[in-house]
Amino acid sequence: MKNTNLRQPGCTARAIGQVNFWKHQRPDRRIGRRLRRLLSTSFIALATLASFPGAAMAQPVQNVAIGLAGPLTGSAAHWGKDNENGARLALEELNQRGLVIGGKKITFVLDSQDDQADPKQAMMVANKLVDSGVKGMLGHFNSGAAIPASAVYNRAGLPNISTATNPTFTKQGYPNVFRIVASDEDVGVALAHYVVKEMKAHKIAIIDDRTAYGQGAAEVFERTVRALGASVVDQQYTSDKSVDFMAILTAIKGKQPDAIFYGGMDAQGGLIARQMKQLGIQAKLLGTDGLCTNEVVKISAASVNGMLYCTRGGKEVGSMPKGSAFEQRYKTRFGTEALTYSPYFYDAMMTLAAAMQAADSVEPKQYLGAILQLKQEGVTGPIGFDDKGNLKEPAFTLSTYKDGKRVKVAGS
Repeated sequence: MKNTNLRQPGCTARAIGQVNFWKHQRPDRRIGRRLRRLLSTSFIALATLASFPGAAMAQPVQNVAIGLAGPLTGSAAHWGKDNENGARLALEELNQRGLVIGGKKITFVLDSQDDQADPKQAMMVANKLVDSGVKGMLGHFNSGAAIPASAVYNRAGLPNISTATNPTFTKQGYPNVFRIVASDEDVGVALAHYVVKEMKAHKIAIIDDRTAYGQGAAEVFERTVRALGASVVDQQYTSDKSVDFMAILTAIKGKQPDAIFYGGMDAQGGLIARQMKQLGIQAKLLGTDGLCTNEVVKISAASVNGMLYCTRGGKEVGSMPKGSAFEQRYKTRFGTEALTYSPYFYDAMMTLAAAMQAADSVEPKQYLGAILQLKQEGVTGPIGFDDKGNLKEPAFTLSTYKDGKRVKVAGS
């Protein structure tokens, strides 16, 4: 019978032969050829991929959350926002470096929480941050919030770097707490010596706001001035929410003090300065870092000029080893001037990252010990901690105010 397929248009004997060839090939030979073609294609794809540097060896990425807590609302919100900005600036710079820790490229993420400068809220925030799995803790800012919250972080084994100045913060025996500024013992003693020895003040009145910070600062100052031979002629108490100090100041005025120490923050300290002026009180107003701010000038309506003397841990930002460069980067990024503690929160974030690199781990229990071994130069100066978690070389600055500007009087 004649094969009519040979006559069909487009169908040749050669084509039919090829079809028959493949039809009668053994399956294993067909699979072998297909496998060779597949391997050849894969080799070309890999060669192409390798032509892009780093593409074939890309590092896995790990997000590492860092907690931050402070007063983001309320009368101390300007402090909290400045602290947050300092930490964020460090975090962004670290992410630009593309750090690799534990074989993974690290991207830091900031989990910032508002503790409202309130101890109860601070405890809620601390538990929330621990439960969320943050790998390190910056803050709390206020001693009254930092001290109770530190117990939560201690139970979790979470490294906690704070600007809390109350000495109790590092006297609790917790191995995870670190203070990155001078304590109230450092700045309070320095102020007391200056007031008694240089200003020749012998009759001193004391007010504090009953917070852990304000009370702690007042106790250190009182103890030191008494030891230096000065007398405390009156002692009054208020709160960190008060706005009217007329009754307190009127009582103090009758004792004719040379100086009035206020343990508290600028929101109240500025009002005290204004009301002292209204009452015609000639005494100098004294305070530690809570009063040593630019905000106090505004709050007091410039009453602090020639009246206020204050000490704070560290140096003026412009006098810090890398302070001027930090100020410029801060202003470029946030469009505002850096306040007192943003450089310290910047250094705190850099310290956590450096410890993680040294331990090659982002896990708190793995890198906690590395923090004690660190020795590095930060924006604020040398960073290194003693076995209690205190800064080894704390600096201080004593200032007064002239024409609305803080002017250095003494310091380390």
